[in-house]
Amino acid sequence: MQESSLVITGMGAVTPIGIGTDTYWNNLVSGVCGIDAITRFPTDTLPVRIAAEVRGFDADALIPRHLERNMALFAQYGFVAAQEALRDAGLTTVTDPHRIGIVMGTAMDGMSTLAATQAELSTGSLHKVGPRLVPMILGNMTAGLLAIACGFHGPSITVNTACSSGGDAIMTAAMLLLSGEADCILVVGGESILSPVLISSLAAAKALSRNNEEPARASRPFDRDRDGFVIGEGGGALVLETARHAEARGVTSYATLAGYANTQDGYHITSPDPHGAGAAKCMQLALQKAGLAPADIHYLNAHGTSTPMGDKVETLAIHAVFGTGEQAPLVSSTKGATGHMMGAGGITEIIACIKALQTGLLPPTLNYETPDPDCDLNIIANTARQADIRAAMSNSLGFGGQNSSIILTRDTANRR
Repeated sequence: MQESSLVITGMGAVTPIGIGTDTYWNNLVSGVCGIDAITRFPTDTLPVRIAAEVRGFDADALIPRHLERNMALFAQYGFVAAQEALRDAGLTTVTDPHRIGIVMGTAMDGMSTLAATQAELSTGSLHKVGPRLVPMILGNMTAGLLAIACGFHGPSITVNTACSSGGDAIMTAAMLLLSGEADCILVVGGESILSPVLISSLAAAKALSRNNEEPARASRPFDRDRDGFVIGEGGGALVLETARHAEARGVTSYATLAGYANTQDGYHITSPDPHGAGAAKCMQLALQKAGLAPADIHYLNAHGTSTPMGDKVETLAIHAVFGTGEQAPLVSSTKGATGHMMGAGGITEIIACIKALQTGLLPPTLNYETPDPDCDLNIIANTARQADIRAAMSNSLGFGGQNSSIILTRDTANRR
């Protein structure tokens, strides 16, 4: 990145395979799967009865009561991840709160909370609709409550670009920093869309796996027998700041944000461009911004949702940019473990890339058992792989034709 160096100094995660970055990462590389039968509501009448729920999350113990009562679950997940990232970055006190910003990424805001309230209203329970419902379902409420809790007064933006919201939140934060609007940005993703109505809609669209009998085997990115994605939920957060600001604070960084890009397919509201042209262009633009050649990318965290069409199209896009064979990067999709965390996934998958750069351990693609000729990538199958990597890319692709690509490089000069 020519304009200025941007570094990541803090991370936080709330995921279906663990709460806290270390727990998330250790379970991810150990092959733990967070997909199981839905426990949050009855599913007897639903065509899909599985999801990757966040378990063991105690909001009462993690969030001050006066803030928690204004939060839907997606905001709670994002808030807790953000608090971890701030502690990790040593950003518990700031000298100029007007130079610290927040960028939030979420795909569906508080839709599950709204759907649950509507269901109660239909039974005549008017008293269940309180004055906090509207603030709770707003996508920007996580950023607003974090600003209240932390005393931040810098730029505050909420990004909603479907499943690429997390990646686009990182890109938005980078542009704010490079334009001089802030010195440091807290980037947050949060999602919780589990509700009967949303599951029914996605199932009707034939987007979801129906492997209700074997939940842990349902999400199988790039495998020949994949039949759809599994809904996940959670939160992720990063502290992104200029290298100059990090040095002035006396903190070390995990990785450098080297490149980023966003493109639009302009093809269909849910289906990707069948040739993968938009996703390929996005990866090429990210490489161009980073000043890197395709051969410089050693690991690619794919969007890889486990849908028949989506994985095939992303493969075409990867081939168009990186070629085939050993020259192409190692690839994995962590959605076999976490399900599809929507807006939060773009950030937790960046955390996986950071940890891969840091440790040299690359997370696996769970349930990759039968290769698909249409997805002939260098897949890291089922077991984590050791590799010395210096640059990683993460893709996030969304409904509406959204494409986001982020490139990280290992910070060798000031490294944790």
